Amino acid sequence: MSPPVDLTAHAEDFTADPYPFYAALREQGPVHWVRTPYTGDVWLVVGYAEARAALADPRLRKDWQSVLAGSQDYPLSANMLDSDPPVHTRLRKLVAREFTARRVEAMRPRVERVTADLLAALPEHGTADLIEEFAFPLPMTVICDLLGVPDLDRARFRRWSQAVVGGAAGAEEEGDAASAMHAYLSDLIEDKRCAGPADDLLSALIRTRHEDGDRLSAGELIGMAFLLLVAGHETTVNLIGNGLLALFRHPEQLAALRADLSLLDGAVEEMLRYDGPVETATWRFTPAPVEIGGTVIPPHQVVGVVLAAADRDPGRYPQADTFDIRRPPGGHLAFGHGIHYCLGAPLARLEAKVAFAALLTRFPDLSLAVPPRDLRWRPGPLMRGVHTLPVSF
Repeated sequence: MSPPVDLTAHAEDFTADPYPFYAALREQGPVHWVRTPYTGDVWLVVGYAEARAALADPRLRKDWQSVLAGSQDYPLSANMLDSDPPVHTRLRKLVAREFTARRVEAMRPRVERVTADLLAALPEHGTADLIEEFAFPLPMTVICDLLGVPDLDRARFRRWSQAVVGGAAGAEEEGDAASAMHAYLSDLIEDKRCAGPADDLLSALIRTRHEDGDRLSAGELIGMAFLLLVAGHETTVNLIGNGLLALFRHPEQLAALRADLSLLDGAVEEMLRYDGPVETATWRFTPAPVEIGGTVIPPHQVVGVVLAAADRDPGRYPQADTFDIRRPPGGHLAFGHGIHYCLGAPLARLEAKVAFAALLTRFPDLSLAVPPRDLRWRPGPLMRGVHTLPVSF
């Protein structure tokens, strides 16, 4: 193979704004072998059509231990994102009923109460970090309520979560965080088990039996709790943060939305497309050679489907780099596609719509308190979001 396209010399610029780099790759073709600042050498799919196909391609596996020789067991790997059918099918079925559009809509009053309480805690005038004081506690409170773990040590869990899914932590730091999270969740599940029956999702999973009569294994319970807690807040934190930043950087769009909140549904979809919360879908692996977009990827390779690049493909979206809240919605890949489509997408959309409506109504002069260039973006290939979002009102 030819040497990979090396982006490591542009680490800071790539983290702050990866879109020009993806555009340059996409102009040369939809699939590339790339060396990024955080991942080593991986194959990236950057074209929309190819990304959509790859997300649903059963030739690309999610269980790396079945593909990569010498791979070591990972303490949190017994979850849906790291599994293939039939294991994935069985695990997803256990929780899918909790995230239907109807079930999620029933959660609206609770989301609205949490939102109102968080905004009421802010001063009427002044400044705040909307990540720390709003975008993080909102989805974390909601998912903890759903799972039945209101006493979760959120500060520690957030540090572990960012180390595990951020993609920029070193192997030792990520391993330590995963081990600590595994131990913490193991104790949490044992406490729930000893407390007896309760009407929450985690208690229901503890009681659930497989079709053959066996309960979820201890590892599967921990993996499920890990995935639901992490995925239940990480995506929405970045959706709110990135969405607000897009509005601040496009004042005419912000003014239009303030003037007509009926545009909110379409605005959230455009936020997801334009600068979504997940830059690259979780890794896929090739057990055998796989052809994508005219490029043959060799066996035992790591493949990243770049959702951010696909959703800026001008072949799919006219003026793809333009943020337009009136753009016809639909078709974006921000929540993935295929059997691994984000289970929590309805909940993330609900939380975002409630959050933006409340913010724009309560703070009609809400604005960014620092120049956009001063914001620090979270490094790593998977999640896309800022560390802090200082605002004034």
